[in-house]
Amino acid sequence: MVPLEIADGVAGSIDSYSTQVHYRLYKKRFVGAVALCLLNCIGGMNWLWFSAISLDTANAFGLSVTKVNWLSNVVNVVYLPVSLLLPWIVGKFGVRRSFILAALILVLAAWLRFAATAHSLSPNGAYALLFIAQFLAGLSQPFYQVLAPKYSETWFGLQGRVTATMVISLMNPVGSALAQLLSPAVGSPRTSVLVLGIISTVIAPTSLLLEERPPSPPTFAGSRTSPPVMETLRSVLGLANPEEKDRAMTLQERIDFGIMTWGFGVLVAVISSFTILVAQVYAPYGYNSDTSGFLGAAVFIAGLVGAIITAPLFDRVFTHHLARTLQLVIPIIGGAWLGLAWAVKAHGLVPSYFVLVIAGFGSFMLLPVALELACEVTRNAEFSSAALWFAANALTTFFVLVADDLRASAAANPPSNLNKQLILQGAFAISLAPLVIFIKGKQVRREQDERER
Repeated sequence: MVPLEIADGVAGSIDSYSTQVHYRLYKKRFVGAVALCLLNCIGGMNWLWFSAISLDTANAFGLSVTKVNWLSNVVNVVYLPVSLLLPWIVGKFGVRRSFILAALILVLAAWLRFAATAHSLSPNGAYALLFIAQFLAGLSQPFYQVLAPKYSETWFGLQGRVTATMVISLMNPVGSALAQLLSPAVGSPRTSVLVLGIISTVIAPTSLLLEERPPSPPTFAGSRTSPPVMETLRSVLGLANPEEKDRAMTLQERIDFGIMTWGFGVLVAVISSFTILVAQVYAPYGYNSDTSGFLGAAVFIAGLVGAIITAPLFDRVFTHHLARTLQLVIPIIGGAWLGLAWAVKAHGLVPSYFVLVIAGFGSFMLLPVALELACEVTRNAEFSSAALWFAANALTTFFVLVADDLRASAAANPPSNLNKQLILQGAFAISLAPLVIFIKGKQVRREQDERER
């Protein structure tokens, strides 16, 4: 036996005459993770940059509020087909080239957006450029968000995979939170667009730091290539060959995946649509853009704290209790979102912050749990992540579109409030409580990794 020195100082061994795979961790996995975090963060900033300043943007460019909402909504719409195509794109071009392409698109979007700030443009001309820029941002965002679980599986071991997925995935909401804080703070909407362009251009070259895969895999799951998309889709639909036990999903796994996809979609969509509409939710009660930005950021900051505290616990302590966590926490989150409809009122900042902190803490704590558990039941990180984020963006689009129909009339008290919208979102969230009872969440992938290590 020849000793093998692991890059992080963990000792292993290798048989010189054996073809057995030997698992190894590399310190450069952190370099790629940091780059992916930064890129995911800037993607979140591009998406929700206009949400906290939607009313100011409408006034500055001579647009309706509905048109400004579509600057965020178009990202969700474009996200849908791209997320479905992403497993095929990565399979054909590889992870590294896909990341670099997405970064280039993001830079192009940033400066098209800045071109729209020219005062010589008509409102329609400026809006066309803003819309195209947001369309391009929607093309790039899925690459960094959907592929987070795949990067974790490829580069990180059993005791770091959930944490890595958490950190990378949450950087998109962190970017959204920064957008809520920065866009009202840096000046006029036109000035803020320039700031966003500079930040995007500075961050984009970090995509060059990302590598395709390590020389040696970190785990058994990391050593395997994901099955083709159509094969996984057949398995999800119950059409796979039952003799392929390592890839065919059981009936319970298909039920689990369906519930997780719907539940993930609802919870992410409730947060996303709230942050898109936050200025319009609170403006009828006399709150300005700065206050709306702070309220939107409170969701993400609380969520980040919750995820940072709990993700290492899921990696090292509660490793086999992911499904039970969903069953315990989701009813609390649903109750918080439903309660928000009664917390939003004049002089209601304290109850609003209280409810949003609870909802954010719980929701983002569950985000990496759901992504990891979906990988477990499908054995395909790209496919499962794409499906979950597809559901999230589809439902976000739905919630934002129905907001105009649910908006109160100008004669209401207060005028143009979105109380019905908040009740709808809360009802969707609380309806998940009975569904998650049926999740079993057998962690097949982790069990394989533990046997093989």
